[in-house]
Amino acid sequence: MSLFFEQLILGVATGCVYASLALALVLIYRSTRIVNFAQGEMAMFSTFIAWQFTQWGWPVWGAIGVTLVISFLGGCAIERVVIRPVEGSSILAIVIVTLGLLLIFNQAAGWVWDFVIKDFPDPFPTGEQRFGDVRISFAHVGTIVVLAVTVTLLYLLFQKTKIGLAMRAAAANPESSRLVGINVGRMLMLGWGLAAVLGALAGVIVAPRLFLDPNMMVGVQIYAFAAATLGGFDSPVGAVVGGIIVGVAENMAGTYIGFIGSDLKIAVPLIVIFGVLMVKPVGLFGRHVVARV
Repeated sequence: MSLFFEQLILGVATGCVYASLALALVLIYRSTRIVNFAQGEMAMFSTFIAWQFTQWGWPVWGAIGVTLVISFLGGCAIERVVIRPVEGSSILAIVIVTLGLLLIFNQAAGWVWDFVIKDFPDPFPTGEQRFGDVRISFAHVGTIVVLAVTVTLLYLLFQKTKIGLAMRAAAANPESSRLVGINVGRMLMLGWGLAAVLGALAGVIVAPRLFLDPNMMVGVQIYAFAAATLGGFDSPVGAVVGGIIVGVAENMAGTYIGFIGSDLKIAVPLIVIFGVLMVKPVGLFGRHVVARV
């Protein structure tokens, strides 16, 4: 039984990383109806920036804090310079632009920091706490706490502040928002900045366990897409719940189903997602859009 609880907590902690990146995907999709295929590579690039600060002698949390600010500004700049000129274009054109961003960030990271695997300092204390026979790593607890704090801050932003309400209005109905004086373009830019911050958080948390290299977020982004699809691409709550479900399902299957192990466990959450989408294509928390014609 102790093994079950240990693997459950590990799965929840892993799912929190997926949920953070899935939240970034959902924020952008809700505001612009764009699926950002470059979200994982943006997170990876931010993680390299944090690593560089640590190499210059910065404490790890100080490096992360400055990196989150840089990521926010970078996300805003990408929306203004790269995404805004193609707004209203075909879906294929937007997909090509985001895939181009993916390649640019990947190759830029390799060019600046090379493709050699690096160690990223763990922002959480080493060691573990025992509760009877159950061992809980401080890193796993820290990951869960970071996601809980992040979700709480996002809730307060969107529910209790004028900027958050304006961002929600701009995402839900841009035309009416403009009529009441909301700067829709600025709100969309802020959404991209927040998404970049969430991606950077996912990157710096997962880097100590994956090692840092330009391709480290490829698998994480696949799981994040799975989490967002499972929960519903228009639901932040769904992104969090979907991420935790995917993380737990992946971990439990790899532990208890012998023929799956570590090589095939990626198939388990995908099977779960396939089953859910067969019953509810919009995801667990997604909403059907009804349009008057």
